[in-house]
Amino acid sequence: MDPILVGKSVTTPESGNVHLLPKYGNRHGLVAGATGTGKTVSLMTLAEGFSRIGVPVFLADVKGDVAGLAVPGADSVGVRERVATIGIADYRGEGSPTIFWDLYGRLGHPVRTTVSEMGPTLLSRILELNDTQGGVLDITFKLADDRGLLLLDLDDLRALLALVAEQRKAVSTEYGLVSAQSIGAIQRALLRLEQEGGAQFFGEPALELADLMRTTPDGRGVIGILAADQLVLKPRLYSSFLLWLLSELFEALPEVGDLDKPKLVFVFDEAHLLFKDAPAALRQRIEQVVRIIRSKGVGVYFCSQFPDDVPDEILGQLGNRVQHALRAFTPRDQKAVRTAAQTFVANPALDVAQTISQLGTGEALVSTLQDVPGQGKGVPMAVERTLVAPPRCRMGAITDAERAQVRAGSPVGAKYDAAVNRESAAERLAQRAEAMSEQAQAPKAKDADGDGERGLGRTMKDAIFGTGRRQGMIETMGKQAARTVGSQIGRQILRGVLGGIFGGKSR
Repeated sequence: MDPILVGKSVTTPESGNVHLLPKYGNRHGLVAGATGTGKTVSLMTLAEGFSRIGVPVFLADVKGDVAGLAVPGADSVGVRERVATIGIADYRGEGSPTIFWDLYGRLGHPVRTTVSEMGPTLLSRILELNDTQGGVLDITFKLADDRGLLLLDLDDLRALLALVAEQRKAVSTEYGLVSAQSIGAIQRALLRLEQEGGAQFFGEPALELADLMRTTPDGRGVIGILAADQLVLKPRLYSSFLLWLLSELFEALPEVGDLDKPKLVFVFDEAHLLFKDAPAALRQRIEQVVRIIRSKGVGVYFCSQFPDDVPDEILGQLGNRVQHALRAFTPRDQKAVRTAAQTFVANPALDVAQTISQLGTGEALVSTLQDVPGQGKGVPMAVERTLVAPPRCRMGAITDAERAQVRAGSPVGAKYDAAVNRESAAERLAQRAEAMSEQAQAPKAKDADGDGERGLGRTMKDAIFGTGRRQGMIETMGKQAARTVGSQIGRQILRGVLGGIFGGKSR
């Protein structure tokens, strides 16, 4: 299978071009460098290369320019010069097969999952809950499982929290202490998430992983682009969504071993957001997923400014490296330069630490896994200063009309654009509450609407003696008679009335 062209070596031009071998595409990778040094262009070049050999790609569009993968690039003097320098014989402008996705459903097809599929751990991170509140959320999910209640959207979760609050003592006895304060904090966090538009992410139809792993009839891999220019402003939602998606791939895909090319390439842009403030248990889970998902045919590529944005235990698993320029102005920058230099296989012809600060835009230090005679297979090559190959697509944003045209031809639009709301926890709990209310009102209605002699006798008794809310005939007449009891006529009326009712004779 043809290797993916990364660029041309500047360090040793006689060595030719630098490639990424498809069979090592699932050994993961890193694209790092300061803002404006060409990281996005390198990602687009790699995405196009994988797509051309039939590998689907999923990546986030944080700045809005990755969407240019969908349309052909424009001819320019700079591009022609670089193509000639690198020696790309078959270069031409072309777009890649693309599907646009968007959690908010504005710039692409809606991406949804259910609350149950997200799970309490990631949902706690999205809601920024503390350990105690996260424990209450764990109990809520367990209660839903035990009672067979589906948690599909935020309405379901809110309804179940109300049930936990109502039955707090019983729930605390069976599952562990649940405080009203913790329930209130979770409800407020759900309200914030809903106000930020996150509620649209939860519901159905849920995303099917097969739609991220599509290929075209002519064998090209489809590139899924997630609109993330607004999503990245909510870092925990952004990073938790990508981590959830990676976890779903990890759990759903079978073991396949080493293939001649990956089944999917997954790109984490702004990777530092994934690890920032992540608890130890979550970082351990990420490390486990990255370590094992390679055997399931998925390559994970992290993109960030500094290499040390990725923890060492994960950085050591990234076999393919593209390092753009870092400017060593501050102690933090100088440390990052040293860290980056130490992660490469040394090249005697290159001072790595010094070169990192001297790279121009569109240049990078590149090291990929290669088969080296006498050394073995999958060996990291000595680092090369590389002139990165230009992508064939547009290197910039697309227009609304172009985006609409791509969406109109999407094979999944009819499947995801319309939301579905089937019966779940909220509806079942509402039905249960309504049934209990009707049951409680039934005895009262039966007493009020009694029939036959019993009903007539009850009616007469209430009319004569009264009820707790209404005066009876005796009480009414008694009060009226008392006002006139001083006169003889009043006394005769009183006896006459009482005697007439009880069968006595008037005197």
